[in-house]
Amino acid sequence: MLKKGVLERYLEALLRGDRKACRAVIEETMQTGTPANSVYADVIWPIMVEIEHLLRTDRISATQEHLATRINRTIVDQLQNKLPRRPEKHKKVVVCCARDEIQELGAQMMADLFESDGWKVQFLGGGLTNTDILAFIHDYAPDLLVIYGTAPKQAPELRRLIDTIRDINAWPEMRIMLSGGVFNRAEGLSEEIGADLFASTAVEAVQKASQPGPIEPLEERPNARRRKRRQRGAKPAAVEFSQ
Repeated sequence: MLKKGVLERYLEALLRGDRKACRAVIEETMQTGTPANSVYADVIWPIMVEIEHLLRTDRISATQEHLATRINRTIVDQLQNKLPRRPEKHKKVVVCCARDEIQELGAQMMADLFESDGWKVQFLGGGLTNTDILAFIHDYAPDLLVIYGTAPKQAPELRRLIDTIRDINAWPEMRIMLSGGVFNRAEGLSEEIGADLFASTAVEAVQKASQPGPIEPLEERPNARRRKRRQRGAKPAAVEFSQ
């Protein structure tokens, strides 16, 4: 359990851009016996979410957000080697971000926790086109594709990526998980876009991905139903990508 005031102290230090104070809070927390994966889940992740919220609501500047994100990333890089290592699961996951997503930290933390859980991980980050991602998963053949973070205006592009994956159907056993960005704020949007799974946090992502279960038949997926409606000439339901 975290000591009282840890999150408040850490957030204040982040917003000041005080690297030394941030490191001191994390070191103090770990010295109390808190393991690295709990620091990820109970300190870095909720503070990252709060920073994003403060920026969206214009309560902090873009400069403060950049400073805080860089410090968080540095600390995550340092903690990665301290994460526990579970036996290999013989499962592969690709973690990437929406093309224009600049907030890669959440995706990086997901990749780290999947690796800690025994998955073989490829972390692509952001900046890639749908064609780039399709080519990579064609060669790598992962069990799971995790796409982290998107702004409302980027959601249609992710829908096109998922629709293409379903249309090609070259990876019928590969599941697709969405997390972060607008998907954390718009309930049901990930399902409407056609994902198999949604996770609001990195810990939840690993937990859900590790649960056994059959892949939903393609014809029962939301985007497959949309295609059937289009083929019959029916107008598909509109989806609003709003914040």
